[in-house]
Amino acid sequence: MIVALGCAPGLGFVHVGHECSFVYDIADLYKAEVTIPIAFEVAAQAPDDLPAVVRRRVRDAMVEHHILERMVHDIRYLLLNADEREQEPEAVYLWDNKVGTVANGINYFEEEGDKTS
Repeated sequence: MIVALGCAPGLGFVHVGHECSFVYDIADLYKAEVTIPIAFEVAAQAPDDLPAVVRRRVRDAMVEHHILERMVHDIRYLLLNADEREQEPEAVYLWDNKVGTVANGINYFEEEGDKTS
C-alpha cells in the first residue's frame, strides 16, 4: 500500500536506518488504538499460542476499524501540500481556566510589567 501511494518504505521520520522505517512510522499512528489494547487483553487470557491469537485479533481489529482505508487517507493528508488538502476544522486548541478554549500558536505569557489589570 505504501509503495502504491508513491511512498518509499524506507523514508522514515521517527524510525530511521531500516528499509521499512516509513511503514513503522505509519503503524505507530494506530498502535495505541489497535495493538496495545489487544496485547493486554490477550496476555490476560494467557492462550496456549499467544502469537497466533494476537495476529488474528489484530487482523480482525484492522478490518473492523477500517485501518487500511484510514491509512491511505492519513498518508495522503500528511504528505500533500497544505493547498491540496481538504480544509478541515482546527482540532487543536488550548484551555484557559478563565476564558475557556483559546487559539493555539499564540504566546499568552505576560511580562510582570505588561499586566493591564
